Order: sequence, then C-alpha cells, then structure tokens
Amino acid sequence: MKLVDRLPAFIRNPRVGLVAVVIVLLSLISLGLAFYIDFIVGIVMLVLVIVTGIFSVRTLRLLSDETDKYISELSFRIDQSEEDAILSMPIGILLYSEQNRIEWVNPNLQRYFKDEKVLGHPLSEVDESLSKIIEDHKNNDGFNRVTWNEHVFDVLIQKDERAVYFIDVTDYAEMEKQFDNRQVVIGQIFIDNYDEITQSMADSDVSNLNNFVTNQVSSWAQSFGMYLRRVDDDHFFVIMYNETLTKVEEDSFKLLDTIREATSKQNSPVTLSIGIAYGDDNLNRLADLSQSNLDLALGRGGDQVVVKADDEQARFYGGKTNPMEKRTRVRARMIGQAIQELMNQADQVFVMGHTRTDLDSLGSALGIRRIAQMNKKECWIVLDQEGVHSDVTRLIDKLDEHEELKDSIIDAEQALELANSQSLLVMVDHSKRSITTSEELFDKLSNRVIIIDHHRRGTEFPENPVLVYIEPYASSTGELITEMFEYQSHDGEPIQPIEATAILAGIEVDTKSFTERTGTRTFDAASYLRSVGANEDTIRYLLKENVDSYMQRNHLIDTVQFVDTKYAICMGEDDRKYDPVIAAQAADSLLNISGVEASFVITRRSDDVVGISARSVGTENVQVIMEKLGGGGHLAMAATQIEDVKVEDAREQLIALLQEDEKDEE
Repeated sequence: MKLVDRLPAFIRNPRVGLVAVVIVLLSLISLGLAFYIDFIVGIVMLVLVIVTGIFSVRTLRLLSDETDKYISELSFRIDQSEEDAILSMPIGILLYSEQNRIEWVNPNLQRYFKDEKVLGHPLSEVDESLSKIIEDHKNNDGFNRVTWNEHVFDVLIQKDERAVYFIDVTDYAEMEKQFDNRQVVIGQIFIDNYDEITQSMADSDVSNLNNFVTNQVSSWAQSFGMYLRRVDDDHFFVIMYNETLTKVEEDSFKLLDTIREATSKQNSPVTLSIGIAYGDDNLNRLADLSQSNLDLALGRGGDQVVVKADDEQARFYGGKTNPMEKRTRVRARMIGQAIQELMNQADQVFVMGHTRTDLDSLGSALGIRRIAQMNKKECWIVLDQEGVHSDVTRLIDKLDEHEELKDSIIDAEQALELANSQSLLVMVDHSKRSITTSEELFDKLSNRVIIIDHHRRGTEFPENPVLVYIEPYASSTGELITEMFEYQSHDGEPIQPIEATAILAGIEVDTKSFTERTGTRTFDAASYLRSVGANEDTIRYLLKENVDSYMQRNHLIDTVQFVDTKYAICMGEDDRKYDPVIAAQAADSLLNISGVEASFVITRRSDDVVGISARSVGTENVQVIMEKLGGGGHLAMAATQIEDVKVEDAREQLIALLQEDEKDEE
C-alpha cells in the first residue's frame, strides 16, 4: 500500500490502474506458460519481469519527483511574476472594503497620491473626486474614460471584487485631442439682404457698405486665425480648425451683433447668416453640408448661425431679432408659376396642414385648392376634424353649406386610397412630418411634396421636396398663398368669398388682428381678399369665444408664476386636458403684464403628452428654447409637446433651460 501511495498520482487513475492490472495479468500468464514449457525459461522470464518491474517503478518515481519539482518551481515563478507584475506593471490597482475604505493600492497608483498615506482611510476623505468617479461608474461594464488628478484614465471597476484598475491614457488622450482640434471646418457666410439694401443706394454708399462689412468680417476671421475668401458680393467662404470653431462658439458669434448694430445706425441694416460644417474627412461632403447649414439658417429667418456635423444635432446662435421682410414679388411670381407647372404634371393634388389644424392651416389649404381649380386640377383637402378648436369647427360648418367644398374635404384613409405615383402633395403651414395630418400619405408621396410655410425651418425637414417656399418674414401662410393668385391661370373659377374669408381669418388670427408681424405685403394681401368678397362679419363669428374657453383661459392666467421677473409661467392641472388654442391665448394675454418679456403656458394635451405654448415680445427668442425641448416656431411665438412626463416635470425642465440661458448670457 505504501508503494502504491508513493507512485505518481496519474498511476492511481482508474483507467491507468486498469491498464497496469492488465499488464500484470499478462505478465503472470506469460510466466505460467514459460514454466509450463521449460523450467529454466520460466526462471529467466521471472527474473526479466522482476527487473523490468523494479526499473519501471523507479522510473515512475523519478518522473514523479521531477514533475513535482518542475510544478513547484513553475508555481513559484508564476506567483513571483504575478507579484512583480502587480507591483511594477503600468496599471494602477486599488482595493476597497465594503465600508469604502482603501485596503490596498499598488505602487503605480500610489504615486498619484504622492506621499499621502491612504491605506485604511475612507475614499471620500482621501480624494472626493476619486470617490465620486468610483460611485458613478461602479455599475458600468467595461472601461470608462475619466479625468482625475490632471490625468486621463481608462477605469475598470469590478464591483463584486471591489477592485478598481486604472490605465493612464493621458498621452493618447492628448493625441486624440490634437487630432480632433486639427480637423478641418468649412463655413459659408451670406449677407442676408444685400440686394434689397443696395438696390436703392448710390455707388459710393454701396462701396462704403462693402468695405465696412468686408473689414469687419476679415478682422473677425483674422482674430481667430481663419482663412477667409470673398466669393461674391454677398458671399464669403471660411476655413478653420476644430479648435478655432470651439473658440468662436464660446464667443457666441458676436460678429452678427456687430454688423447688425453698426449698419442699423447708418440706416442700412445688414444681417449675416452663417452655415458651418465639421466632422467629415471628405472636403466635398463638408462643403455641401456647410451649404445645407447655411440654407437652414436662411430658412429660419437669417441673422443667425447653424453649426452642425452630419450625425449630430444642429447648434444655433443668434436669431435674436425679428427677421426683416426680404422676399420680393418676383420670388412670389416664380413660386406661383412653379406650382402651376407642377400641378399641370400631376393627375390630382392633395393638400394638408398640421395636426389640430387652425384657421391659417385650413384657410391656406382652401387657397391651394382654389389654385388647383384655376389650373383645372382636382384637389383634395386632407383634414382630421377631431379635437379642433371652436373657430375651425365653425368654419367647417360654413363650408358644409357649399357642396363643392364639402365634397373636397376627405380624411387620411380616403386620401391613401386615392393617391398614386402621379399625385402631388402640398404641405401648408408646417414642414415637419411628425406634425402633419397624415404621416402615411406623406410617406407615400414623399418624392412629390411641395412645402409652403411661414414658420422658421427646423432640423426635421423632408429630404426630397420638389419645391420649398418658406418665408419666416411673412405674417402667415395665407399671406404667401394669396400673393400667388395673381400669377395663376384664370381659365378656372376665381376665388370664392367663403375661401377668401377663411384665408383672411387665418391671417387675422396669426397677426392678432394685424397688431403683430405685419408688413406692407400683409395689408396688400388683406386688401385683395376683401376685394374678392372676404366678409369681416363672418370672421368675427368664427373668432367668437365660448364661455368654457374664456373661463379656462382665465383659470390658467390665475396660476401665473414669475422666474427672474421677466418670465411668466402658467401651469394647468396634470389630470385636466386643455385645448392648445386656449393655452396659446393665455400666453398671449400674459405679455400684457408690465415687465414680462416671455410667457409660457404648460398644459396636458392628452394622456401621454404635455404641451408648452411660448410667446415673446421680441427680446427673447422662444423658438430656440422650444427647440431644445423638441418643438419650434418663431422668435416670438413657439411651442412644443413632450411625451410621458407630468406637467410639473415639464415646468422644471423649462425653468432649468431658462436659468441655463441666463447663465450663458452672463
């Protein structure tokens, strides 16, 4: 038994043991046969078996001893290497207890603590920032990039073992930063109203204006180290590095204010729009994106900057002034003729406004239908009559008195059945798929879309519209469409009084009875509509307010609270739904309070949607604020809808944004 115990362990393995038993049995059988054949042969075989057995046992013992020695030495070397590696490897290691006390750190990590004694001390006392890093990332998988002690680390935290591993990547982070800083950025600068300003100026005044603008833009570019090139009278091209863009953004593009304020004093107000693109190694794509960003800035009314990479949200600067009227009748004529040609190429026309349609949206749709009729094309108005305000309901009731108009109003399902590849879709008073009456109809005709709108263009915009007519300086979409009637074929029936009344009602609502955002073109459009039969008595009937709406609006105003004295915020109950028109009216009323520069009314719109209506007297850009919450609109009139939040939560988000903007201005 002792001999067996001294054999190598693998010999005692059942399978190996079975082989040994078989060998012994075969040896015994061989010995038996040898003695049976010849006694001497048997003696010889016995001696050979004994000698072989003894040699085999000794050899196995020797192999076992050498194997044990090798394994022992190997284990020692591995343990020694592990210990040396832990102590000298370029990775910091920290072990902490359940009470968040430091139990051990290796020498590599200790040097970041310098001579400070850390063992046994709480993490928060040793280094509060390190304690926060571990607390913030201990539930994360994989490495986390953090900055600590003026170094950049990739940190891996094993929560169960309470072990933290630090890899110092400061040098690599610095190289990444330098690489990012040296990425090329392309920008395009456009003088918004150059042609309009200079067409009535003397040559010497034009030269002075050119010199002033060029000097200001050149000085600005030179101060930041940009490359600037003037490619046209009203167009500049700039190239810079990413680090320069960061500095310019920190400066908030003060060039816009400098140009606007200086030229306004000279009675020749000039504004700039800038589109800047970054984040792409392909210079052609970068140049295209900068042009797209410039178009977006112009579509939003000009006097602002759009900074955007291809896969990121746009950042906006400027846009703090109401846009000046820049469109001309030439452009209105060109758009009108283009619409006429597109309608002639289509077999039928569909027109739709935004969800929860208002008078401007429905009136504009009626205007497009009449333009289609003038061009002898069948036109369908796609309308969702659920949840509309009382003024729209009254207008629909009036339209029911006109059989032809009544039959042309259909719902989204009917439109989907009628639409085909040759149909034309006109989106009025909006440019966002997410708020259109029928997203399915838009998708079906996405390559045959015309957009006519007076709201500032946002980042959500159709990819391939065949025609875009967005004029943020117009009072309403109805104003834009009214100007087109002059340039349409007169073979069909002229505009009907009820249609003119509906369009004028939309203009009056959007301008608050011609008191806001009106220009000479607005009154020209209103004059034309009155001349073709628009009825003011009918408009007053449409705009009458019922008692419930009046009481709800006053109830909202009673909840007013002030933030920084200049922001007025009203909030409805979380379990009560309000009509968005009532919320908008309440926001308008709040602007009559002395000292209020912007007003916000927060109400529940549906079970899972909270809406915010925002208004401004013009000194605050509520459009930018609403865009940060997913909405949009004008500088002085905007809104948004937020899903899956409580009314109070939406209020806290809004206040946080307002306070953040105040800090940025400081």
